[in-house]
Amino acid sequence: MNIQTFLAGKLAAPVQPAVRAIAEEIARNADAEAVLFYGSNLRTGSLDGVLDFYILTSGPRERGIWPTVSYREFDHDGMRLRAKIATMRLATFTRAAADKTIDTTIWARFTQPSALIWTRNAHAERRTIAAIAQAASTAGRYAAALGPESGRAADYWQALFKATYTAELRVERNNRHAQIVENNPDYYERLLPLAWDGGTVPFQQAGGMLEPMLTSTDSLRLKTAWRLHWLAGKPLNIARLLRASFTFEGAARYGAWKIERHTGVPVALTPWREKHPVLAAPGVLWRVWRSGRS
Repeated sequence: MNIQTFLAGKLAAPVQPAVRAIAEEIARNADAEAVLFYGSNLRTGSLDGVLDFYILTSGPRERGIWPTVSYREFDHDGMRLRAKIATMRLATFTRAAADKTIDTTIWARFTQPSALIWTRNAHAERRTIAAIAQAASTAGRYAAALGPESGRAADYWQALFKATYTAELRVERNNRHAQIVENNPDYYERLLPLAWDGGTVPFQQAGGMLEPMLTSTDSLRLKTAWRLHWLAGKPLNIARLLRASFTFEGAARYGAWKIERHTGVPVALTPWREKHPVLAAPGVLWRVWRSGRS
């Protein structure tokens, strides 16, 4: 079995009918080639919290930093469902997955399990699966360079995810990199040898132990490339946050929901707050703090 065949099976993971209905609706309202669903809700099957989608489009080339992000709420069978939707071109997604950009987020995120729940046609499906396979191969190469000289598959994936979380501006628990692997141990154990085959990393395997056989030249090249990713990671994430603060469609509704969910303090959404979420934030947070004090 090659990596594309393996991942095609994983991408066909079943999802809740409500999730599929939302994917079809957002695909109709965008120039979509494919819709991916990912995150903890995919693993648990829960509809609680925020559902995470990636829309891959065939639209014009992005202007500036990608992806664009929006927040929407949907009513389905009497339930209010919430979705965070990231949008970018399939062509850009493919380049990022193949490590042809300075960004790490695409190949690091989509090495983790996701579901391909809508495609325009068979061609779009093949392109998306190929891009996900590229992401896993990219991640596998860096795991070989950043991980131990020999070890279990989990050791390499944990080393990789720890490195990517360190490079990015992320607020996560210290053991988050281990939890990712522990949530899907069989998936990652099967994925690494396939990723190394697909990413042309020679290796030896005995029992449950793996040993990549990188040449000193390949190891140096990968570590040098990783250093560039690491140096760019936090500045790129800060730039994304700044852009999102002005372009995140539905940011006020998303923020109000998050505040009430985590503090129990309801936030009234006025037209001004919806239009100017960044300017409104200090006043809202002050009121939340005072409510907590009282």
